[in-house]
Amino acid sequence: MNTINTSIKGFIGHCNFEKNLSPKTIKFYTIDLMQFTKFLIEKKYSIEIEKVTKFELREYLEEISHLKPKSIKRKIATLKAMFNYLEFEDKITSNPFRKMRIKIKENKNLPKVMDMEEIEKIFKTAYKDRNQIKEIRTYSYLESIRNIVVIELLFSTGARVSEIANIRAENLNLDTGVLLIMGKGNKERVLQICNEESLKILKEYSQLFKDKIVNSGGFFLINRFGTKLSDQSIRSIVMNLAAKAGINKHITPHIFRHSLATLLLEEDVDIRFIQKILGHSSIMTTQIYTHVNKEKQKQILIAKHPRKDILMR
Repeated sequence: MNTINTSIKGFIGHCNFEKNLSPKTIKFYTIDLMQFTKFLIEKKYSIEIEKVTKFELREYLEEISHLKPKSIKRKIATLKAMFNYLEFEDKITSNPFRKMRIKIKENKNLPKVMDMEEIEKIFKTAYKDRNQIKEIRTYSYLESIRNIVVIELLFSTGARVSEIANIRAENLNLDTGVLLIMGKGNKERVLQICNEESLKILKEYSQLFKDKIVNSGGFFLINRFGTKLSDQSIRSIVMNLAAKAGINKHITPHIFRHSLATLLLEEDVDIRFIQKILGHSSIMTTQIYTHVNKEKQKQILIAKHPRKDILMR
């Protein structure tokens, strides 16, 4: 009997060794599939994979309907991916999703961004922290340099927090500023860091952390224990610097990504170039920044358009 558990094991193995998906994707796939298994067991439905039909799937959809649309879409996409795999491998005779039409409406929230004044405040705060420390042999000085490097990399590249955390020293040429980023689905993209001041601080950091970088296995960003800086540590660095800079809103590494894209668009940079920088596989994902740009345009026109000075009495 081909059970849900053996099916999940086969599918996860396929994703791991044949599709070479990232550990993060594998983790979410596993969580989603175990949640579906738990649902079948609690409802006393058969755990034989052939006996899963559109009726069980519809009830599961109802079961998770309280979640955010984005979460529901991900969980359904995970199940679809597994059933497509099972059908392709002839482990099931009928794919229940082929008889279903599922449409989940997701509210499209405009990405939160910072303006240049806010970004400048964060940069000045980070550099001020370094300048106030006189003894460069202390860990405080090393930490302050590393914090500067974190925000320099985030704003220079617009990369995702996980991409920044996983930068390897061998993939960053500090003479040319060329950086190889490993993106979603292990897709590579090449970015260029052009600002001289940014490269100068990266070089200083690289020299100070040279031995720690080697001992970590080659990761560029290092924590106080000499190992790779985690995604969560990068988030904490950004939030702490933003709070210290007096910015009264929740600032995350992803907001640097959104802000860079929006500011480039305001400078009339072609959206397809922005797509390549951000590593979006579809131009449709990048299009959301055109909506942000329209909001900015609206604010400018409300405040600056000369029509406001023509008063009809």
